[in-house]
Amino acid sequence: MVKMVATGEKQQGHRPGIYKQKNKGHKHGKHRTKGEIERENKGRVSVTALTKKQRKEQKKMDRRHKANQLRRNKKDMVLTEKRRLGSRDGPPHLVAVVSLHAGVDAGAITKLLRGEDAGGVVHQERCISGISDSFGLTLPRFKQRFTFLSHSTDDMHSLLDVAKIADSLVFVLDSTEGWDSYGDYCLSCLFAQGLPSHALVCQGVSDLPVKKRVESRRALSKITEVRFPDARLFPLDSEQDATLLLRHLGTQRQRKLGFRSRRSHLLGQHVTFTPNSPAEGTGGGPTGLGTLSVSGYVRGRPLRVDRLVHISGHGDFQLSQIDAPSDPLPLNLTPRPAKPGKGGDVDMLDGGGDEAPVRVLMKTDPSCRESLQTEAEVDPMDGEQTWPTETELLEAEEARKNKRVMKVPKGTSDYQATWIVDDDDEEEEKDGEMDEESSDDDDDDMMDEAMDGEDEEKNSQDLDSCCGEEEDEDEEEEEEVCSTDRAGADQRYDEHMDEAAEEEGLKRHREARANEMFPDEVDTPLDTSARIRFQRYRGLKSFRSSPWDPMENLPLNYSRIFQFQSFERTRRRILAEAAAEEEGAMVGWYVTLHIADVPFSVMESVQSGKPLVLVSLLPHEQKMSVMHVLVRRHPSNTEPIKSKEELVFHCGFRRFRASPIFSQHTSADKHKMERFLRPDAPTVVSVYAPITFSPAGVLLFKQRSDGIQDLVATGSLLSCDPQRVVLKRIVLSGHPFKINRRSAVVRYMFFNRDDIMWFKPVELRTKWGRRGHIKEALGTHGHMKCVFDNQLRSQDTVLMNLYKRVYPRWTYDPYVPLPLPWVKRECIVEMDDLDME
Repeated sequence: MVKMVATGEKQQGHRPGIYKQKNKGHKHGKHRTKGEIERENKGRVSVTALTKKQRKEQKKMDRRHKANQLRRNKKDMVLTEKRRLGSRDGPPHLVAVVSLHAGVDAGAITKLLRGEDAGGVVHQERCISGISDSFGLTLPRFKQRFTFLSHSTDDMHSLLDVAKIADSLVFVLDSTEGWDSYGDYCLSCLFAQGLPSHALVCQGVSDLPVKKRVESRRALSKITEVRFPDARLFPLDSEQDATLLLRHLGTQRQRKLGFRSRRSHLLGQHVTFTPNSPAEGTGGGPTGLGTLSVSGYVRGRPLRVDRLVHISGHGDFQLSQIDAPSDPLPLNLTPRPAKPGKGGDVDMLDGGGDEAPVRVLMKTDPSCRESLQTEAEVDPMDGEQTWPTETELLEAEEARKNKRVMKVPKGTSDYQATWIVDDDDEEEEKDGEMDEESSDDDDDDMMDEAMDGEDEEKNSQDLDSCCGEEEDEDEEEEEEVCSTDRAGADQRYDEHMDEAAEEEGLKRHREARANEMFPDEVDTPLDTSARIRFQRYRGLKSFRSSPWDPMENLPLNYSRIFQFQSFERTRRRILAEAAAEEEGAMVGWYVTLHIADVPFSVMESVQSGKPLVLVSLLPHEQKMSVMHVLVRRHPSNTEPIKSKEELVFHCGFRRFRASPIFSQHTSADKHKMERFLRPDAPTVVSVYAPITFSPAGVLLFKQRSDGIQDLVATGSLLSCDPQRVVLKRIVLSGHPFKINRRSAVVRYMFFNRDDIMWFKPVELRTKWGRRGHIKEALGTHGHMKCVFDNQLRSQDTVLMNLYKRVYPRWTYDPYVPLPLPWVKRECIVEMDDLDME
């Protein structure tokens, strides 16, 4: 046997080759657990924003805690705003008392509220300039302070202005009827504008017998639940009831109105006017411009001095300075030292007297404040081609060669002779002007109205002839009636009748009825060629999908307005910046605003007893653009409202007059114009107006010739988009003369061969759903051969749709006349009733 001898060499291990078998790892059927992931991360959290995958991997408990924190923060924010209102650090609770019945007295309510037994301390009588029945009230027991005002409801503008800025409204009802017809009208306007927190109050229930009190309150609750389904009815016959009402007003939930919570606003409590000196060049004096000093409490958002302010009913102005006088309605009478605030280096003094000096909070920087520019600067030479073309040079050379021979006075130079116009040239210029005028949109509308008017005159003449025959037959019966009494009654009745208004109303009713029976149908004129009369119109293969360039042939007024690249993105950015703003005069401060270059008419309005409401405008809200409003017809109004008719708008804090156009509310890129405001569907109203960021309530009024303003529609702000295409449609109609299977001879649509060849590419349709096109013209009197997709019926009508783009009229006027008070309305109605009797 041979033994191996160990040597110093080390034995090497086996290495597998390339053909070594490799088995798959065992799949245990589960992924990494959350615990394994946590152990791998070892508590590390990414500093960057979490991705979508990382958010999914976040713990369930973490997400729950985050949701709880957000919910708690929002709840704390709401509670802070609620507790601040009426407290020492916030503005006083502004309460407006509104009577909804002619038989109730709002002054009796305010008298009970200011009583000593109600627990309040009255600090100021007539604390609001222009409003006699207003006072400041502090409640040391509840640690709250109120400002009450009672304004007449006869002036609808003032009522809406007060409701825009009031924290709470107290509606005074009649114990039996609730509210009358005018009270219901006021409620319709207030609900459409946006109703703040409110309370219902009635008097006279305690005077009833004990057994009838429950029945009376039950009947009144049944009346009020139509408008206020969840509101509580407060009887107010004693000062104990007044204490319960004050407690309810101070603790009730505040309804948030979007158009005022995003903007700083103020109710003028003390107003003075200082005329500008003649050296400033503004024409000082009782009728010129001056500086208006308005004192009041800041509400909504912090007020910045470099922003524009809007005075409701008077326009936009610039601030020059903001002062901080002492608070006239302190909650505690012991003064406390000043401490620095967020908006500056001075905080308000609570409980100071008249001895406290007026501190200047901030002054405006002319280089940083907003501009008052409302329209874009228009250069009429922007689109002009100043260098002549070759054709124009050749025409000028020929005109120079062909000199005119004309008689001129002795001593006239060649330059002077070129300015002398012959009679032939004058006639040519007049003809050219007439052609240009006929091509305008307004003239097209006037021609449509004139054509409709001719048909109405024929109808009226037929009616007159029929009436004349009836009068001849009934002459014998009329002789038996006392002629003197009848003539006197008719004369008294006709004294208050406006014949021009009656004729205009009759014409409008006939147009609305014709448009309802035959929508958009227009008769082809006999004396004018259709290709000239309808030269601005074009046909569309499909109203939904056919293209229409929104930048094509824009009117001159579009050079005066402003446009956003993305209105919605700009709106979100500006509202977010306003919500995070912490500069300026803070909410709850009593400040004095110095407004520059204000006309004296504003002071006259305050002296006449109207409230002064100011609002700080957001950036760009003073600039003009095309605003779109979505409205619905108010059921109380039945008069036809025509497109481009002047209406009175209440949009947010603004009110103005303008002539809008109506269109359908659709999601397409083209929208059909409506000739009249439809009562059964929402309508989009387009108008030239200052930019306003939504949300904002909108009210539309129509002013009669006698000064009465009727509510015609209510709605909200939709958007600001000058590129929204609104198309006016006209329908030309013809009648089949001869029908041969799919082809037919149509007449009465056109009256000459050239018009048929001009409109030959436009598609035809019929009222029974057939579609076709013009094949050829037959003869010279407007007959044409048409081919359809199926055989026509003899009673069918052939139609052709033509479209053109329309724009609103530039009639914007920020000064709205005062409406006729309701008392005068009732006098007019009573006089009419007496005359009828």
